[in-house]
Amino acid sequence: MKLRVTTLAAASGLLVLGACGEATRTQQGALTGALAGAAIGAAASDNNEGRDAACGAVVGGTVGAAIGNSMDRQAQSLQQSITNPNIRVVNHGDHLRVVMPSGLLFETSSAAVSGPAQTDLHAVARNLLQYPNTHAQVVGHTDNTGSRAYNLDLSLRRAESVAGILRAGGVPASRLSTSGRAFDEPVASNATPEGRAQNRRVEILIRPIVR
Repeated sequence: MKLRVTTLAAASGLLVLGACGEATRTQQGALTGALAGAAIGAAASDNNEGRDAACGAVVGGTVGAAIGNSMDRQAQSLQQSITNPNIRVVNHGDHLRVVMPSGLLFETSSAAVSGPAQTDLHAVARNLLQYPNTHAQVVGHTDNTGSRAYNLDLSLRRAESVAGILRAGGVPASRLSTSGRAFDEPVASNATPEGRAQNRRVEILIRPIVR
């Protein structure tokens, strides 16, 4: 029984992959992983649980492939709509990270978003409206100048200001969350001016909403 189910899973894998000649690498990878999981799950059991595991793996892999493909398209669209070259869109596969240096957004010690930066934030808002099955977490970061309490408050106020622009652009509040991390998550050394400038940033983490 184990051999027959495993063989069926492997054969299914070949058929699916053969039929997906036009699929992206992301989709093929997800399907391959799902089918491998199906074969393992089926081989581990002689009863219906094995078949259920196989079906679950295939369905999960297909859903994962669709999410990855959507993230790819959203990242490309977002990068094309942003005008400032210093704003980075990083595609992590399961989520996007939009990195905006604080120097582009705020004056020193301020949480008021500058006029030019609002243009790109409205572009982010339009992108979020174009892809409604996503949630955006806005996270503020600072360097280590000053006390942690001061920087925690500043980083949160800056995140909330950015989220306010996104809401003004039409993004529902239910799809947004904010947090301030102060200087707890540096991306560079705070020992140099250049490093501190990199650490002062707002990140928008865009994740799919799995229903």
